[in-house]
Amino acid sequence: MTVQQKTRPPAEVYDEQFVPALFAQWGPMVCAEAGVQKGDRVLDVACGTGAATLAAAEIAGPSGSVVGLDANPEMLAVARRKPARIEWREGKAEKLPFPDNNFDAVVSQFGFMFFEDRPKALTEMMRVLKPKGRLAVAVCDAVENSQGYGAFALLLDQLFGKDVGNAFRAPFILGDAEQLMNICREAGLVDAEIVRRNGEVRFRSIDAMVSTERACVWTLGGVLSDEQFEQLMEESEHALAPFSTGDGRVEFDMPALIVKAQKP
Repeated sequence: MTVQQKTRPPAEVYDEQFVPALFAQWGPMVCAEAGVQKGDRVLDVACGTGAATLAAAEIAGPSGSVVGLDANPEMLAVARRKPARIEWREGKAEKLPFPDNNFDAVVSQFGFMFFEDRPKALTEMMRVLKPKGRLAVAVCDAVENSQGYGAFALLLDQLFGKDVGNAFRAPFILGDAEQLMNICREAGLVDAEIVRRNGEVRFRSIDAMVSTERACVWTLGGVLSDEQFEQLMEESEHALAPFSTGDGRVEFDMPALIVKAQKP
């Protein structure tokens, strides 16, 4: 499986491994924070392969409409295979290809950390919202607040140095509520609120978790040699053992911070 994952498109690995292990559960939660309801027109920014987009479509129903936007065409190619009535668009969060006052709700889950200009992206999301429209943007909380990922990051530090460990920490760099509030203020979201919600990471095995992380182009993809990967796999059996269940699965908490705001 590890060789197969290394050679398969990252977007497919993401959709088949990360989405069920982590991201699928967050779609309904982020939509709830944005107050998505039946009949709404919803935009999912940095939709990836559609985890939150599908949740929004389920809630909005046939009387609503949902758009998923992502800058990565490979992610969108996987998303378009989903059997759902969703409009998929390629584009950047910092320059949304939609007119003003167009959506009842805008959501974004676990993409904000990678945006080039985060205040501009927030400004754009607010621009396309209708008056009284709701925004919810989820980011990973600090890696230290997710014990399993925290242990994995420390293992990478120990085995390969801080550069590799910090490459893995990239998705967790906005795990600070005050930092998020500063970004909101810069974007003009003076009434924004930050809430903390908890989710779980669930992989079928330590092997599956480590292999999937290695295939992720946003963190460890291309960073480790085959020899280093084998060493990481061996050492992870010990480092992640506290999070292994009786049947071999890996489970641990992973909290998120969610920026909430409403357009005047």
